[in-house]
Amino acid sequence: MNSHLENNIKPVIYVENLTKIFGKFTAVNSISFEVNKGEIFGFLGANGAGKTTAMKMLCGLLKPTSGRGFVAGFDISKEPERVKASIGYMSQRFSLYDDLRVWENFRLFGGIYGLKEREISETTERMLHELGFTQERNTMVKSLPAGWKQKLAFSVAIIHNPGIVFLDEPTGGVDPKARRQFWELIYGAAERGITIFVTTHYMDEAEYCSRISIMKDGTIDALDTPANLKLKYGVKSMDEVFYQLASSKG
Repeated sequence: MNSHLENNIKPVIYVENLTKIFGKFTAVNSISFEVNKGEIFGFLGANGAGKTTAMKMLCGLLKPTSGRGFVAGFDISKEPERVKASIGYMSQRFSLYDDLRVWENFRLFGGIYGLKEREISETTERMLHELGFTQERNTMVKSLPAGWKQKLAFSVAIIHNPGIVFLDEPTGGVDPKARRQFWELIYGAAERGITIFVTTHYMDEAEYCSRISIMKDGTIDALDTPANLKLKYGVKSMDEVFYQLASSKG
């Protein structure tokens, strides 16, 4: 899974001393890291650790106070609109329109991302088939089970085949079986070369990532593969790694 890290490939996300200050509060404090093409990068941290603020900066939604960041080759401070056009994004609320049918959500998001009519039509049919949603194409989204909404939201987030997709707590509120199925979609996207940047509070999901970073109080406390982190802290699970970091001082 991590063979790409050994190659000299220009990172698709590059962050150097990225900082965000609100008044007297430092939400993100000089973080630095890189993410490579096709990597599944887990961005972990307790509520208030700064990971949501950091993700908003990377998505071009929030301007950094200082430091540098590049996503898909674009400067997040100077070219936020180009960043937005180059990425996919899925929030915990699934980013869907409940009062539209399944196929209408594909059409809407395809249009938002600037796809041509034929591209939208062809991609919609392919994705409906891949998801097993062909019989649900005319179903109103609000009537779908949570796990189905989750898979649909991921699909519309990558309808324009972005190089990078940001997933903000994408498996919150769904059952374990639906979470496993969702991770199969993530793996499939990564195999096609899409870079996955995902936040999650489920430590078992951290095990599925190529590498993970763990934020605490606005800084990155740890960054490595799950296997290396477990080895470093002498534990058998990411839950135990997270507990050690969360309970440590400073």
